[in-house]
Amino acid sequence: MGQKPLTAGAQRWVWVLAAVAALCCLATVLVFAPGFLSPDSLDQLRQAQGKAPLTDWHPPVLSLVWRALIAVTGSITSMLVLQSAVLWGALGVLAGCVWELTRSRGGSLAVLGVGLAPFVLNFAGVVWKDVHAAFALLAACAVAFTGLRLRDRDPRPAVRWALLGLGALFLAYAMLVRKNAFVAAIPVFVMLVLALWRAPGRRTWLTCTAALVAALVVPAAAISLFANPLQTKQGAQIMLDDLVHVLTVDDLRSADVPPTLRDRLVDSARECERVGALSDAYWACYQRPADGLRGDSGEITSLWLREMSGHVPDYLQYRLRLFATLLFETDYVYKAGITRNDLGIEVAHPQLADMLGTYVEGMATDLRWLFRGWFWLTVALVLAVRPGRGLFAMPVRALGISSAAYVLGYLPIMPATDFRYVYWPALACTLGLLLLRLGRGRTAPPPAAPGATAGRALPAHQPADAGSQ
Repeated sequence: MGQKPLTAGAQRWVWVLAAVAALCCLATVLVFAPGFLSPDSLDQLRQAQGKAPLTDWHPPVLSLVWRALIAVTGSITSMLVLQSAVLWGALGVLAGCVWELTRSRGGSLAVLGVGLAPFVLNFAGVVWKDVHAAFALLAACAVAFTGLRLRDRDPRPAVRWALLGLGALFLAYAMLVRKNAFVAAIPVFVMLVLALWRAPGRRTWLTCTAALVAALVVPAAAISLFANPLQTKQGAQIMLDDLVHVLTVDDLRSADVPPTLRDRLVDSARECERVGALSDAYWACYQRPADGLRGDSGEITSLWLREMSGHVPDYLQYRLRLFATLLFETDYVYKAGITRNDLGIEVAHPQLADMLGTYVEGMATDLRWLFRGWFWLTVALVLAVRPGRGLFAMPVRALGISSAAYVLGYLPIMPATDFRYVYWPALACTLGLLLLRLGRGRTAPPPAAPGATAGRALPAHQPADAGSQ
């Protein structure tokens, strides 16, 4: 970009952006306090408080982070404060970078405005793994933009590697807290590397990839070894859905499984048909034994492997039908307050929460397409294919690919049709559209010639290929 250092007036605007982001963070905490909690959230809170055993039904990293926050602060609201700080901190950094790269006050404020969009603010204070994954990916984008801003100032290698390490930690957390975020994290990782190195060499790619793998594997191994969460075999939940919706009742009656499981599958298929449950059979229709899926998972997996290979057309039809429902009848666009619980937890400021509900649900009624999966998938594909030729073409394309991959990745594994499965694409595509507009007419400088960085010759003692550092 080759931008000049900020003047005193420009520096003041950066502080204005920081102040606005801080105020928005405070407002988010006040409105959502102590954090909106669904049954999933409450289950993870009980694990964090030690009132329930740690399990892997939901990725245990969220409960462990919450446990650490409670130990330090003594308050369950600390998780809300953390995720709000990550959201508005990331948007604040992005706004500052956009201001420095474009000198557009309106554009930098618009970046902060992304967090106030009804389809972003609706879940901003809900303690969900989907929200944590989205905010961690956004934070990695903010790190990438910091690298993009500093890249042509020829930062020392230590600065680049420090930014790479920070971005890798955010990406690793996103994948740890939401396993299928892997497909969304890879394009963001590529953006991060290309933002830090204009033309990274093979050694740089290998080193960066190794750093990401280490950031993912080390904490995962530590959690498994030291926290030792109870194995729940949650993956069988998706196979259960396929079995009771793809196979007929007669097929299930003749299934080669233990009689007790056979009866549960038959009853589940009938109950799902009776109540009209297209998915989520484990919770909606299944007669759950005391050990959940742990005892049945092996037989369910074996039956799924045997039967789905002989019912490929029916399997594809079911999965496509469910995916179409996610796209065109996206459900659960707002989580209101806190589910009734035995922990004595209630919304701290009910009137503020009601005001938020009026805003989100009103917008969802008037502009329903903003809360539909098809819209964000369409935007994602457009951004991926046509990112423009402006200053932000590379990050725009990365955000589009990340969003499209995330939505399409749900095709074989989607347990329900909730809007939270489109939350990251909605956030990323909104940012991508804004960057596409702000980057128009502004082009990045051409890659530096070999032996030069940021448009100037390298000292004789400095290696020419920054990508090999």
